[in-house]
Amino acid sequence: MKKDIEIPKVSQVYVAMAHEWNEEFLAKDWNAYIINDRDEAIETVLIVSKGYDGETKTATFRHLVEKIEPKGYAKIELVQDAVLALNNEFYVTFFADNKMYEKKFLFRKNTINDKAMRPLPVMEIDGVLCK
Repeated sequence: MKKDIEIPKVSQVYVAMAHEWNEEFLAKDWNAYIINDRDEAIETVLIVSKGYDGETKTATFRHLVEKIEPKGYAKIELVQDAVLALNNEFYVTFFADNKMYEKKFLFRKNTINDKAMRPLPVMEIDGVLCK
Protein backbone atom coordinates (compact mmCIF):
# COMPACT_ATOMS: atom_id res chain seq x y z
CA MET A 1 0.00 0.00 0.00
CA LYS A 2 1.08 3.57 -0.56
CA LYS A 3 1.00 4.35 3.15
CA ASP A 4 3.63 1.65 3.77
CA ILE A 5 6.20 3.20 1.42
CA GLU A 6 8.80 5.24 3.26
CA ILE A 7 10.17 8.17 1.29
CA PRO A 8 13.12 9.57 3.24
CA LYS A 9 13.64 13.32 3.20
CA VAL A 10 16.83 14.60 1.59
CA SER A 11 18.87 16.87 3.83
CA GLN A 12 22.40 18.25 3.64
CA VAL A 13 22.71 17.47 -0.07
CA TYR A 14 22.60 20.46 -2.41
CA VAL A 15 23.07 21.52 -6.00
CA ALA A 16 25.03 24.72 -6.50
CA MET A 17 26.20 26.94 -9.35
CA ALA A 18 29.64 28.48 -9.14
CA HIS A 19 30.98 31.23 -11.43
CA GLU A 20 34.56 30.15 -12.00
CA TRP A 21 37.51 31.20 -14.10
CA ASN A 22 38.21 28.86 -17.01
CA GLU A 23 41.94 28.97 -17.71
CA GLU A 24 41.56 27.25 -21.08
CA PHE A 25 39.07 29.76 -22.52
CA LEU A 26 40.16 32.77 -20.40
CA ALA A 27 36.59 33.50 -19.34
CA LYS A 28 34.26 32.91 -16.40
CA ASP A 29 31.92 29.93 -16.71
CA TRP A 30 29.00 28.75 -14.60
CA ASN A 31 29.51 25.19 -13.35
CA ALA A 32 26.95 23.03 -11.57
CA TYR A 33 28.08 21.01 -8.55
CA ILE A 34 26.49 18.51 -6.20
CA ILE A 35 27.49 18.99 -2.56
CA ASN A 36 27.36 16.33 0.14
CA ASP A 37 27.33 18.15 3.51
CA ARG A 38 26.39 14.94 5.34
CA ASP A 39 28.61 13.03 7.77
CA GLU A 40 28.46 9.92 5.59
CA ALA A 41 29.18 9.23 1.94
CA ILE A 42 26.44 9.09 -0.68
CA GLU A 43 26.70 6.51 -3.43
CA THR A 44 25.44 5.81 -6.93
CA VAL A 45 24.48 9.45 -7.39
CA LEU A 46 22.39 9.86 -10.55
CA ILE A 47 21.72 13.40 -11.74
CA VAL A 48 19.30 14.21 -14.56
CA SER A 49 19.46 17.83 -15.69
CA LYS A 50 17.51 19.93 -18.15
CA GLY A 51 16.57 23.53 -18.87
CA TYR A 52 13.12 24.68 -19.94
CA ASP A 53 10.76 27.64 -20.29
CA GLY A 54 7.53 27.06 -22.17
CA GLU A 55 8.39 25.83 -25.66
CA THR A 56 12.14 26.29 -25.19
CA LYS A 57 13.91 23.17 -23.90
CA THR A 58 17.48 21.96 -23.66
CA ALA A 59 18.64 18.41 -24.11
CA THR A 60 18.33 16.19 -21.05
CA PHE A 61 21.68 15.20 -19.55
CA ARG A 62 22.34 12.25 -17.28
CA HIS A 63 25.36 12.04 -15.00
CA LEU A 64 26.56 9.31 -12.64
CA VAL A 65 28.90 9.87 -9.71
CA GLU A 66 29.86 6.59 -8.03
CA LYS A 67 30.55 8.08 -4.60
CA ILE A 68 30.77 11.48 -2.92
CA GLU A 69 32.66 11.42 0.35
CA PRO A 70 31.32 13.11 3.51
CA LYS A 71 31.71 16.88 3.28
CA GLY A 72 32.64 16.45 -0.39
CA TYR A 73 31.40 17.61 -3.76
CA ALA A 74 31.52 16.73 -7.45
CA LYS A 75 31.21 18.78 -10.62
CA ILE A 76 28.09 17.98 -12.61
CA GLU A 77 28.39 20.06 -15.76
CA LEU A 78 29.20 23.37 -17.42
CA VAL A 79 26.10 25.55 -17.85
CA GLN A 80 26.13 27.90 -20.83
CA ASP A 81 25.12 31.52 -20.23
CA ALA A 82 22.12 31.24 -22.58
CA VAL A 83 20.67 28.46 -20.41
CA LEU A 84 20.64 30.70 -17.32
CA ALA A 85 17.56 32.46 -18.76
CA LEU A 86 15.69 29.13 -18.45
CA ASN A 87 14.49 27.14 -15.46
CA ASN A 88 17.32 24.72 -14.66
CA GLU A 89 16.21 21.46 -13.07
CA PHE A 90 18.47 18.85 -11.47
CA TYR A 91 16.76 15.63 -10.40
CA VAL A 92 19.08 13.81 -7.97
CA THR A 93 18.83 10.21 -6.78
CA PHE A 94 21.35 8.56 -4.45
CA PHE A 95 21.85 5.84 -1.86
CA ALA A 96 22.79 6.39 1.79
CA ASP A 97 21.91 4.55 5.02
CA ASN A 98 20.79 1.57 2.89
CA LYS A 99 17.97 3.73 1.50
CA MET A 100 17.31 5.44 -1.80
CA TYR A 101 16.82 9.21 -1.69
CA GLU A 102 15.57 11.52 -4.42
CA LYS A 103 14.96 15.22 -4.78
CA LYS A 104 14.34 17.78 -7.49
CA PHE A 105 16.46 20.94 -7.31
CA LEU A 106 15.14 23.84 -9.36
CA PHE A 107 16.89 27.10 -10.19
CA ARG A 108 14.18 29.42 -11.49
CA LYS A 109 15.00 31.36 -14.65
CA ASN A 110 17.35 34.31 -14.23
CA THR A 111 18.09 33.47 -10.56
CA ILE A 112 21.64 32.34 -11.32
CA ASN A 113 23.69 35.54 -11.32
CA ASP A 114 26.55 37.21 -9.50
CA LYS A 115 24.18 39.17 -7.22
CA ALA A 116 22.70 35.91 -5.86
CA MET A 117 26.08 34.43 -4.88
CA ARG A 118 26.63 33.42 -1.26
CA PRO A 119 29.23 31.23 0.51
CA LEU A 120 28.72 27.56 -0.41
CA PRO A 121 28.95 24.82 2.22
CA VAL A 122 31.93 22.47 1.95
CA MET A 123 33.38 24.16 -1.18
CA GLU A 124 34.65 27.34 0.51
CA ILE A 125 33.79 29.48 -2.52
CA ASP A 126 30.82 31.66 -3.41
CA GLY A 127 27.99 30.50 -5.61
CA VAL A 128 24.23 30.12 -5.93
CA LEU A 129 22.83 27.35 -3.73
CA CYS A 130 19.66 25.37 -4.30
CA LYS A 131 18.38 23.53 -1.23
